[in-house]
Amino acid sequence: MADVFEEFVAVVAEGMAGPGTAVVNGAGLAGRVHLSRFHFDRVIGAVAGESPFAFRRRVLLERAAYRLLVEQVAVLDVAVEAGYGSHEAFTRAFARAYGMSPREWRREASRVFFLTAPSGVHFQPPAGLRLPARREVRGMDVLVRMVEHHVWLTGEMIERGARLDAAALDRPIELSVEGIDDDISIRYLLDRLVWQEEMWLASVEDRPFQVPECGRPVVTPISELRERHAIAGSRFVALVNQLNEEGRFDESFVDTTCEPPRVFTYGGMVAHVLTFAAHRRSLLIGAFYTAGITDLGFGDPMHYVAEGK
Repeated sequence: MADVFEEFVAVVAEGMAGPGTAVVNGAGLAGRVHLSRFHFDRVIGAVAGESPFAFRRRVLLERAAYRLLVEQVAVLDVAVEAGYGSHEAFTRAFARAYGMSPREWRREASRVFFLTAPSGVHFQPPAGLRLPARREVRGMDVLVRMVEHHVWLTGEMIERGARLDAAALDRPIELSVEGIDDDISIRYLLDRLVWQEEMWLASVEDRPFQVPECGRPVVTPISELRERHAIAGSRFVALVNQLNEEGRFDESFVDTTCEPPRVFTYGGMVAHVLTFAAHRRSLLIGAFYTAGITDLGFGDPMHYVAEGK
């Protein structure tokens, strides 16, 4: 039945780009999907939750409502395109669906033109249909991949830092963004990338975490950063994978590391981590390049994928 419904939707969508009166009657629609009128009405009604005629009439009304909002076109022209034989018939049908006349409707450009649809199929501007997903997608798979790449690249940067002496690690980086980091160096940025993972893990788990004081010089040895990142990085990736699998990115938690505590969503937290991490990683790549370390490239995620990390 799903295949027949999809074919029916395709036929209706095909007509959306042409004259509104194309394939109007039920027999014509049934013929296009190679069913008798009786079986056609039964199948489409069972899947769509409304008759084929009601389905098509609804999406044409949605298109009409959209056109009234965005185009300077006569109401009669919109009515004819929607398959109505007169201005009056269209106005009555429109008022039943939207609770007001077409002229009242177009006075407010911010209205939502979707009507209630059991199937979840709606008109999609400029001339198509929008279908719901076949299955529930918890699918922040790209986001998970980005987190995995971030953790991998942070580890690679720590290893590059191990090649430098203290003078190079602590040499000031002149380019910075005020309000994000001040008095930065390679060691400082590497440290921030690691404790960012540690801080958010502590927040999610409601554990105490001491945020490093601003202005204090960072003296963390690279060996310590390597060990801390090995633990925090793998745990952060595991957390994001779990949130993805359970579909919980829109759930909230209280960040008690803030003063006063603040409420975040898990998805917002991950976006925050990636945004600030991208800034710091860009500065690090430039600083490494200046120090003569160029084998990171630009931290290209495609290199990461190709290597199967």
